[in-house]
Amino acid sequence: MFSRQVAPGIEIRMMRESDAGPLFEVVDRNRQRLREWLPWVDATNSPEVIREFIRGSLERYRAGLVMNAAVWVDGAIAGSVGHHPIDRAHRCASLGYWIDARHQGRGIITRCCRVLLDYLFDEQALHRVEIRCATGNLRSCAIPERLGFTREGVLREAEWVSSRFVDLVVWGLLEDEWRDRRARESS
Repeated sequence: MFSRQVAPGIEIRMMRESDAGPLFEVVDRNRQRLREWLPWVDATNSPEVIREFIRGSLERYRAGLVMNAAVWVDGAIAGSVGHHPIDRAHRCASLGYWIDARHQGRGIITRCCRVLLDYLFDEQALHRVEIRCATGNLRSCAIPERLGFTREGVLREAEWVSSRFVDLVVWGLLEDEWRDRRARESS
């Protein structure tokens, strides 16, 4: 099962069915903030809904398609990071993430995404990774910018969220760009 140490006190690991209750508590505590940007929040109304999501994620992980990890900070679930289905023909996928408001602004998701990008480019042999964020979600859009993604364009009214359509910024990162960036960071 996927598990990575991100930094002291921060870990990402594949969601387990036993995570459903604690994960639901974090979603519920952040419901108002998350529902503004994420289309799945309103339908996530019980731990059982999350348990079913985790079961499906585990099946898709075994098929080599997705990976959804809980973000653990100091031994407690603080959010989630993962990738949507891998397109093997085109060697690409997209990332998704969210974090408890208590942990916002500390660079946790940026660091988790950095680890996930290493996994996708090194172990999954992807060529391209995307992140799509609502144009108004400035905190979410700051993450691909910090990671060296290129802002490629805006998909107008591309996602239905909380009874409205939102525009999505498409951010793209290519394998060689990531490798060049990592080489510069380590020198």
